[in-house]
Amino acid sequence: MDFIQTTFSSFVSLIPVTLAQSFILSFVVLGIMIPFRMLTFPDLTSEGAFPLGGCISGILLAAGVTPPLAIVVAFAVGLAAGCCTAFIHLRFRIHTLLAGILMSTMLYSINLAIMGKSNLSVFGSPTVFDWVPFTEAGFPASKIVVAGFIALVVLIALNLYFKTEKGTAMRAVGSNPDMAEAQGINVWAATIGGVGIASAFSATGGALMVQSQGFADVNMGIGILINGLAALMIGEAFTGKQSVLRQLLAPFVGSIIYYQLVSLCLAAGMPPPNLKLATGLFVLAMLALPSIRRSRGGAPARETIRE
Repeated sequence: MDFIQTTFSSFVSLIPVTLAQSFILSFVVLGIMIPFRMLTFPDLTSEGAFPLGGCISGILLAAGVTPPLAIVVAFAVGLAAGCCTAFIHLRFRIHTLLAGILMSTMLYSINLAIMGKSNLSVFGSPTVFDWVPFTEAGFPASKIVVAGFIALVVLIALNLYFKTEKGTAMRAVGSNPDMAEAQGINVWAATIGGVGIASAFSATGGALMVQSQGFADVNMGIGILINGLAALMIGEAFTGKQSVLRQLLAPFVGSIIYYQLVSLCLAAGMPPPNLKLATGLFVLAMLALPSIRRSRGGAPARETIRE
C-alpha cells in the first residue's frame, strides 16, 4: 500500500514537467506523422532535424538573437533539410528510409560545424518561456503555456491547410502518386514540400527543447525517433485515423499519454536505462493491438481469405 501511495505521489508531482515535455515532443511526432501518413513516405530525417533545430537555436541564443527569431530560423533550416531528403529520393531513386539515414548522418557533421563543439550551454539566455505573465520563468507552467499555445496554432493551421486544394493534392500524392500525376498534380512539389514541412516541425521541437533545457547537444536526437514513433502509435490507438483532424490530433494526444506512461515507470522505480525497453514494449503493444482486436472480433483466418 505504501508503494502505491509513494508511486502515485511521485507520478502526480511529475505531471507538470512531463506535460511540458510532451508538447515539445509533439512537434517531432508531427514531423514523423506527416510523411508517414499523409505522403506514405517513411522518413528518418527527424532524428537529424531535431538536433539541427536545437543547435541552430543554441548558437543564435548565444549570439544574442531574440528567442522567437531563433525558432523561426531553426524552422527554416529544418525545412531545407527535409526538402533535401525528398529531393535525394526523387532525383536519385534512393529509398526513402535510406535517404533519411543519409541526411541524418550528414546533419551530424553539420551540427558539429555549426556549434564548433559537441555541446553548448545557453543557460541564462532569454527564452520564449520567459514572456508568459503571472508565471515564473523556467518553470513548467510557462513551458506548458508557450509550447501548448504553439501546438494549438500549428494544429489549427494544418487542419485548415489539409482541407484546401493544395492540402488535398498532397494527400492525393500520398494515396496514389501515379493517379495524382495523371490529374495534373505536381508530385515533386507536393512530396518535397510535405517532407520539408515535417522536418521543419522536428527542428522547431529541437529549438524549443534547447530553450527549455538550457543547452544544445549534437547527440540530443539519439532515440528521439523511437520515442516519437511510440507516441504516434499510442495517439493513433486513441484518436483513430478516420479523418484529417484525427490524424493531426494523434501526435499531440500520443505525446501526452506517452510521457505520462514514462513518468509512471519512473515513479514506480524503474531505472532510467530500462526506459528504452519500456518504450519498445509500448510500440509493440500499440502495433499488436489492432491484430488482437481483429482476432477477438472473429476476423476470418488467413487461409479463409486466400480461398
